[in-house]
Amino acid sequence: MTHDPQLLKGVLSLLLMHLLAERESYGYEVVQRLQAAGFEDVLEGSVYPALNRLHREGLVATRLVPSPNGPARKYYRLSDDGQRALTDSTSAWDRHVAGVQAVLSRPLGPIPSSDGGR
Repeated sequence: MTHDPQLLKGVLSLLLMHLLAERESYGYEVVQRLQAAGFEDVLEGSVYPALNRLHREGLVATRLVPSPNGPARKYYRLSDDGQRALTDSTSAWDRHVAGVQAVLSRPLGPIPSSDGGR
């Protein structure tokens, strides 16, 4: 399934925070978890910058873990501020979805003809 890139951009931070609240993960693992959740079109090129932004904002903490097969892996986890932001953002998302659904569930009237009624 493909997703509208603009809509995804607006919700990617929320998805990342939720995944990291579930469990600490390294970057590529986060990408794989998003893809397994149905976001197959989400690539590393959008996830890593979002993770770095969340880190700069203090919402995500990191640690390096040595790897026997190459360079150390950077693991991400939600910080205490990130946990609060996740709660607030989830509530905001729920309100947003409810508002959108309220509009989209309204019955539509007849669609006007394209010839202006002639």
